[in-house]
Amino acid sequence: MRLTLWLLGAIVCAATATAQVNPVPRLPARPYPAALRLADGTPNLGPTEPNKGYWHLTQFQDYKTLLLSHKEIPYQPWARRIAMERRAALSKYDPQGYCMPPSGPRLMTTPFPMEILQLPQQKRIVMIYEGGTHIWRVIHMDGRPHPDAEHLQPTWLGHSVGRWEADTLVVDVVGFNEGSWIDMVGDPHTDRLHLVERFTRKDLYTLRYEATIDDPGAYTEPWTIGFDIVWDEKGEIQEYICQENSPWMRKFFAEQAGQRPGR
Repeated sequence: MRLTLWLLGAIVCAATATAQVNPVPRLPARPYPAALRLADGTPNLGPTEPNKGYWHLTQFQDYKTLLLSHKEIPYQPWARRIAMERRAALSKYDPQGYCMPPSGPRLMTTPFPMEILQLPQQKRIVMIYEGGTHIWRVIHMDGRPHPDAEHLQPTWLGHSVGRWEADTLVVDVVGFNEGSWIDMVGDPHTDRLHLVERFTRKDLYTLRYEATIDDPGAYTEPWTIGFDIVWDEKGEIQEYICQENSPWMRKFFAEQAGQRPGR
């Protein structure tokens, strides 16, 4: 019971903080204007005016609700067992709750703003995330392959290479370590995870995100999720330090030390 109340309190606090830093934007009436393009002809996935605007990410706790390719997540037996155990424990040991980085599609379902910076001359794209330990990722657009197995060092965010397929940015990612969960409720992954993401700016205010999770270490076949993300034309990314804003961590360490909350 104490755990349930603690987690509910942590979730409420997190939701309150999210509401303060990432309010739902007011969108104009439809139809929305078309997406703009950069000078090189590629779709503009980022700000439409200097220093303004970000993508308003929404938290999806369980990716079963986002499935495009299956009715159920195709777990291997061990992966289903650990996923159900984590759900039963109310995600008590979620690494992101302790300020470890999210990775894979969870980068796109952490409820804080994100911004996409396209650098055609440098042949890279940088994505900046306000939440989730205030991290960024680099997508190489110069045609390079992934490092071979001998030189690929597993990391939280993996190694990303991108390409354009018509107006869709396709990002191929490998080289994940096993420290993160795929979603908040505890679906696991292994270091064999191969992620393919697709980013399409359908119009000025809508970014379509789809991700195919191909991990033969944890799932019997690839599965795909997808959802739309809205643009906040007035938003500006703010400083957010996870370690200063984590009731999850404070409460957990207080309990471990045998202290009452707030002492």
